[in-house]
Amino acid sequence: MSFDLVFFGGTGDLTWRKLMPSLFQAWRHGKLPTEGRILAVARDDRDNASYRAWLKERLQEADPAKRPTEDEFERFSALIHFLRMDLSQSADYQRLKDWLGTRSADTVVIYLATSPHLFPLICEQLGHSGLNHERVRVVLEKPLGHDLASAQEINRVVRSVFSERQALRIDHYLGKPSVQNLMALRFGNVLFEPLWRRESIANIQITLAESMGVGTRGDFYDRTGALRDMIQNHALQLLTMIAMEPPSSADADAIRDEKLKVLRSLKPFDAASVARDVVRGQYRSGTIAGESVQAYLAENKVPTDSRTETFVALRCEIQNWRWAGVPFYLRTGKRLAQRHAEIVVTFRPAPHSIFPGSNMPNRLVIRLQPDDGLELQLLAAKGTVASVLSGAEQEVLSPVSLDLDFDKAFPTERVGAYERMLLDALAGRLNLFVRSDEQEQAWRWVEPILDAWKTDLNGLRPYAAGTWGPPAASALVARDGFAWAEEC
Repeated sequence: MSFDLVFFGGTGDLTWRKLMPSLFQAWRHGKLPTEGRILAVARDDRDNASYRAWLKERLQEADPAKRPTEDEFERFSALIHFLRMDLSQSADYQRLKDWLGTRSADTVVIYLATSPHLFPLICEQLGHSGLNHERVRVVLEKPLGHDLASAQEINRVVRSVFSERQALRIDHYLGKPSVQNLMALRFGNVLFEPLWRRESIANIQITLAESMGVGTRGDFYDRTGALRDMIQNHALQLLTMIAMEPPSSADADAIRDEKLKVLRSLKPFDAASVARDVVRGQYRSGTIAGESVQAYLAENKVPTDSRTETFVALRCEIQNWRWAGVPFYLRTGKRLAQRHAEIVVTFRPAPHSIFPGSNMPNRLVIRLQPDDGLELQLLAAKGTVASVLSGAEQEVLSPVSLDLDFDKAFPTERVGAYERMLLDALAGRLNLFVRSDEQEQAWRWVEPILDAWKTDLNGLRPYAAGTWGPPAASALVARDGFAWAEEC
């Protein structure tokens, strides 16, 4: 299959940190289709040779195991080209069309790795220049808009140019191997499905924690915040994967229909429930891995009076027969104690215990990063102890884990999240991309939180870098008699 892959924002952080390294890995693994061309588009005054030299330097910052050798880069970079463009100039889109027209590729994928406010402009210009024919797909990077109205406007413009099947809204968390194995765990096995409901599950926690600060993205992050950056998209998409009903097939729309039902079943927020069930915080200076780090307000390009949240924890419920009454806790933050992403499903304790000290519940831990795998926490007999009352010996239970490390279970080179998403975009596989009605419903659910925060001047809670966020986040879970996984 021949393809042309165009990156708008070809010199941006996303392109050189994530997309190009992922493409290189796909090429190295022999998974990139043959007869391909990769075109980086930006306003920089470069040519093919200078862009390739610049990219070669950037790739040296990748993990050592993922850096290209001299020979590998020389062969891979032969696919890479550069085109200088002013995104507001129609003539430049004609030059892009002429470049693509030098051959008729089977598939043209245009990846918008730019600020979302440019999406409507780019899509309209692509439509005017005729770059929306049936062989073209456009990939839209998150966050798509900053509220429901802006997201709807972007989608309106995109739909006026491209069909729904041509517009791929990416959420790279859906490409993580553990998320794919979550689908297999639930719908490829009979073991868990009878227990996957309110009668057996006490609570579900989704944690997306980062130990890093905002780095060089201070201006972007301050306009966005943790709720928009992580909860509205990544966390809610993971929630839908956990809570959805079994789809009728593996067809993309069958899966996305079930995910949409979950989003529509989420209990809406109002001002009172936001105050009760949502905690937001902002990191202060602290220590991480023995190193002192500065406060958010001291970060580059962050206003010293900023009230942008770098941490969010919230409690939510799904109002349907499967999940009624089961609390879901979502949590994300910068400068937390460690970098990890995981889903923890805590089952209800045994209804009647005949063993001493056996009140610890079973847990299923789905690890997403930095390592991915599944851990099932069970209780097993450790030995016997004499009863204080009768003197008879009784079995004592102790926690044990059945631990599946995907890297050990599948020792061959595995596909990373962005690598998987890029290959799916080229192949036209839509299962891992978000449909516009899903994305708008997610905005509809979080918007009352954003509205409540506009008038809440005292709700931003400080927390020290290197901790797990404000103490109020622990209190949020403790109110139901539970604790965050690391506190158990």
